[in-house]
Amino acid sequence: MSGTLADEIRSRLGDLSPAERKVARVLLAGYPAAVFETVATIAERAAVSTPTVLRCATRLGYRGFPDLQAALRAELDARNASPITLYESAGSADDNGSPGAGGEARLEPRLALLQQALAQTFHEVSPHDFDTAAELLADPRRRVHLVGGRFTHLLARYLGLHLMQVRDQVAFLPDRDVERTSFLTQLTRRDVTVVFDYRRYEEDLTVIAELARERGGKVVVFTDPWLSPASAHADVVLISHVASGSPYDSLTPTLALLEALISAVLDRLGADAHQRMKDGEEVARRTGLL
Repeated sequence: MSGTLADEIRSRLGDLSPAERKVARVLLAGYPAAVFETVATIAERAAVSTPTVLRCATRLGYRGFPDLQAALRAELDARNASPITLYESAGSADDNGSPGAGGEARLEPRLALLQQALAQTFHEVSPHDFDTAAELLADPRRRVHLVGGRFTHLLARYLGLHLMQVRDQVAFLPDRDVERTSFLTQLTRRDVTVVFDYRRYEEDLTVIAELARERGGKVVVFTDPWLSPASAHADVVLISHVASGSPYDSLTPTLALLEALISAVLDRLGADAHQRMKDGEEVARRTGLL
């Protein structure tokens, strides 16, 4: 899956008639709840006829309005999936020959899934967003702060530790309540806040992105195709596919995307990054860290 039903509706607005676009805008304005309203209610809100609502669903590529609602239910189920639900769904799929069927630890099907997820990630990532992220992270006038979730804090640290070697003013958001509160209170327009948030999304990460944006700073969000709620507050959204053939989403495509981003930041920093690395290594040698 690439993008949400809302993304799909937006991309098809130009294909709709003026009356059908009214329906689409009603659906988008109240998304996702509006999609589950009755056809009559949606028609009333859009000031169109009931047949127009049905035609809109058909024009969007669905067999009818119930089919469109079913697609949204599937999207929401996937968006809120946990390792337990993925494990249970994988169990029934294994009976039909999915990777690992019969308990076999076969590598080839798993490799194929990862290769596909990696290829999709790099094919679908927005070049504009990727370049903007690289520019923000390479800007020496800006401070960079990073934060992640239960597992994705590891990705935040991976990116942050690389950035610390090539530029100044890079930090991780503190874990302790008082320290984090103080840290977030001091955010300004010169800050770049990098957030990693994948399903199941963590509410505090959305609040952090919102606070950073309110204070005039820039927000970069790494997320999956179902989109973290933090994306609503982001200047840049970098999406990675997560298919893995197991109950746990794969973060391998995100790691590959990070390595590409680190390389792009190095390109922009040029000689300054080289000097920063040399200075850091000299300090590490003198203090016995190398």
